[in-house]
Amino acid sequence: MVPLTAGPEDDESEVGRLRAENDQLRRALGSRAVIDRAVGMVMALTPCPGDVAWAVLVRASQYGNVKLRDVAAALVASAEGGPLPAGVRQALVRASPPRGVRSGGGPRPPGTGG
Repeated sequence: MVPLTAGPEDDESEVGRLRAENDQLRRALGSRAVIDRAVGMVMALTPCPGDVAWAVLVRASQYGNVKLRDVAAALVASAEGGPLPAGVRQALVRASPPRGVRSGGGPRPPGTGG
């Protein structure tokens, strides 16, 4: 039979679980901010829309076998004067969209720029 009231041990384990969850959410929010900055950088540098920039970062992560947040952090750090690691650079170049790619992956229609 399950007790209806929680004891002090249950409270302590719940507090520990909530602290761990809180830490995980803080890390996720921090990673998301860096990833969003990197998406913006890819959009400005290639140029391409946000969904294509996101896909570039995801592919670079896969090609380089590096976590997405680490690819993003390296790209952002390079804009702030840090070196872009060669492996990340190669993965980003390999993952970059062809010229004229728009959302949906197709070429831009003639006369629409790009």
